[in-house]
Amino acid sequence: MGDLKPKDKKGIGNLDDPGLPFNYSEREYGTVEIDETRARFQWVSEVAYKNVHRIVSRGYDTTELMEEGYGMTDVLFVDFQARIPSVEEDQMLNYVMIMALEDGLSAPAAMSRLVAQSKTFLTQACGASIHAFGHAYGAYSAFGNRLLDELKTGNENGQDMNAIAQDIVDNNLDDESLGVSNLMLKDPAAKRMIARAEKLGVAGEYITLMKLIVEKAQAASDEPVDIDMLGAMGSVMMDLGFTAEATWAILAVTRSFAAGAHFIEEIERSEYRKLGQVLTPKEMYDGEADRPVPPLAEREANSKPALSTNLDEWAKAEEELKSVWGSGASIHEEIEDPSKKTGIKSVGKKI
Repeated sequence: MGDLKPKDKKGIGNLDDPGLPFNYSEREYGTVEIDETRARFQWVSEVAYKNVHRIVSRGYDTTELMEEGYGMTDVLFVDFQARIPSVEEDQMLNYVMIMALEDGLSAPAAMSRLVAQSKTFLTQACGASIHAFGHAYGAYSAFGNRLLDELKTGNENGQDMNAIAQDIVDNNLDDESLGVSNLMLKDPAAKRMIARAEKLGVAGEYITLMKLIVEKAQAASDEPVDIDMLGAMGSVMMDLGFTAEATWAILAVTRSFAAGAHFIEEIERSEYRKLGQVLTPKEMYDGEADRPVPPLAEREANSKPALSTNLDEWAKAEEELKSVWGSGASIHEEIEDPSKKTGIKSVGKKI
């Protein structure tokens, strides 16, 4: 292996260039011996397998599960947690998924409809819709991992639930992924979800912690706040045994069902829009008035350089640019890698 010496290859291209740091024709051919000091690469999964007769998920034949009467939500527990849920857990997951499925003409639905107009495939429209399901819209990973980490740290430090909740609020009161906001002050859906979990007997430490977080946040906030759907769904799903990442995956795909319905309605009610077909009504434009293009010879008289020669000029230019919407001058934030907000410290399975 690796010791074969075919005929001299000199003369091919520039392989015999004396400037090369090696003699190409002397380089070995063949393969190398297998490195037995490390595990050989191969795809391995404990989730499921398939043969010509059956699909088996976590050891359960999925056809037999269906024939026995188990449903989609039951199999989600099997797929993500390798267990069959109780009746109450299954009912609660159904409740959560139905609440997550449709949200009217929200951002994901609008994304699906916009893509639908380009005469694309439904799956692409649903994909675009899910791409809108980000940290600001549904920060389940950031929310769940915070609760997980804070509970672990608090327990290690001997803190009770009250102290853990207070620490979370003290450090994250204005964080959009806290699960407490002013979004649902008049909408009882989030509180109803918590009440349903308690009625079914599936509420656990995450719902307990979430209720304390709401209490602490209401005391600390200058404006009225209450639990929102992120806080309700996130805590309920974690009490059902789903991780923050599993929660995000399940609810994002659930929302794609609604995105598909919006896609279909959009193309049934409206014609596809061809490139260049859509014009801009006057009422949709509020920028500069129409103005003549100056002759190129007059460029210097009309140009306005961005360079500032002193701090006062710089400050004035910054303020003026803020009135130019779409310039980015009014956005003041540090753009962080969204993956850093998930709470994941490492990737891969630890052995």
